[in-house]
Amino acid sequence: MKEPGAILLVACYELGHQPLAVAWPAAFLEREGYAPAVMDVSVEPFDAERVRRAKLVAISVPMHTALRLGVTVARRVRAANPACHIAFYGLYATLNASHLLAGIADSVMSGEIEAALVDLVRKLERESGATAPAQPLRVLAKLEFPAPSRSNLPSLKQYARLEREGRFELVGYVEASRGCKHLCRHCPIPPVYGGRFFVVPVEVVLADIRQQVEAGATHITFGDPDFLNGPGHALAVARALHEAFPGLTFDFTAKIEHLLRHRDRLPELARQGCAFVVSAAESLNDTILAHLDKGHTRADIETVVRLTAEAGIALRPTWIAFTPWTTLEDYRELLDFVEAHGLVDAIDPVQYSIRLLVPPGSLLLESAALRPFVGELVADQFYHRWTHPDPRMEALHTEVSSVVAAAADRRDDAALTFQRVRELADRKAGAAPRPLVAPDVDRRRAPRLSEPWFC
Repeated sequence: MKEPGAILLVACYELGHQPLAVAWPAAFLEREGYAPAVMDVSVEPFDAERVRRAKLVAISVPMHTALRLGVTVARRVRAANPACHIAFYGLYATLNASHLLAGIADSVMSGEIEAALVDLVRKLERESGATAPAQPLRVLAKLEFPAPSRSNLPSLKQYARLEREGRFELVGYVEASRGCKHLCRHCPIPPVYGGRFFVVPVEVVLADIRQQVEAGATHITFGDPDFLNGPGHALAVARALHEAFPGLTFDFTAKIEHLLRHRDRLPELARQGCAFVVSAAESLNDTILAHLDKGHTRADIETVVRLTAEAGIALRPTWIAFTPWTTLEDYRELLDFVEAHGLVDAIDPVQYSIRLLVPPGSLLLESAALRPFVGELVADQFYHRWTHPDPRMEALHTEVSSVVAAAADRRDDAALTFQRVRELADRKAGAAPRPLVAPDVDRRRAPRLSEPWFC
């Protein structure tokens, strides 16, 4: 399969950034003499001609949204090119292997898959294009990373921008580590990585940053599940970035407990260009946090809000606003907390609609706390149903989701959407809704990415 286009790598959705989950496999394949084609259906049309030339189509599914889109892509691939081998790879591939291998995919793999993907290509060559045995593959082997191959990907201009002080800037995306050493029960990473993580050499990360800066990026997102899993490595990467590109800013994701543990490093990270940090706070209810095995408490969240502000780093907490254990009072308290701590502009309104996702293989399925609420697996949508014991919360979720989606379509001010969500919650609780107040359009807002976060 050395002829150009015989291998097609497909991205479906990666939170609005240029797909690293395609760029890295492309680099591994190119290092072995292959010439893969790439396609990102989140920003470009499905190209049937590229599909017809392919002997292997590998579809990246690092998240739930990507998987649902990927299945649609796979069906179109099969219709256009029935003889090609279709592989799914990424976090959600092996979690849903039984469904994918029942007529959608020929192989699935998760974890550190790049070398395994090269092996699959070689196997298909040896078998003269015959379909390889369908065996789910979970790979946890250390890799020798090349710099990701981005030259054939759509331009950074087609992806999310950084909104900062009224400007929109191009954003690059890198990973300094993969996997995670923690076992949060609702997260798709632990069933695949089992508490392991792998660092990417500093020089490889820097090479990837450099090529994106040359393409126009003025800000870099570190997409590591937790940038501070290896704090020494993270600091070395941040220092190298700042030394090479003093004007470049960045953001990263880290657990609340890591931001607490490494509080002394926050001022230095700010000096090196950290503009904001994303942290999965999830809930203010300590019982819910324990059910999720998050490793932090409400008091910890409050401390991190203070620490990041003191360091000059904007905190952008994310939430699972609807769980089987979240009461209406919890939900309203979350909204009050967001307002009281000046976080309204730091939270994309979609966060107020996020519902606990329980995919196949989730560690939550082992939880006695979830058992009374969880229902059947919806195999073709890749999640287990669950029902809230309070019908008001089910209704509120539906209403909030509708309001948030409509506001996003209109590009409404986040502060106005927040007030509308709070009005819904107040009405559901039988409380008098507070009057809507027009937000100050000239207020200073923390930097944010133009693509709202969701899974």
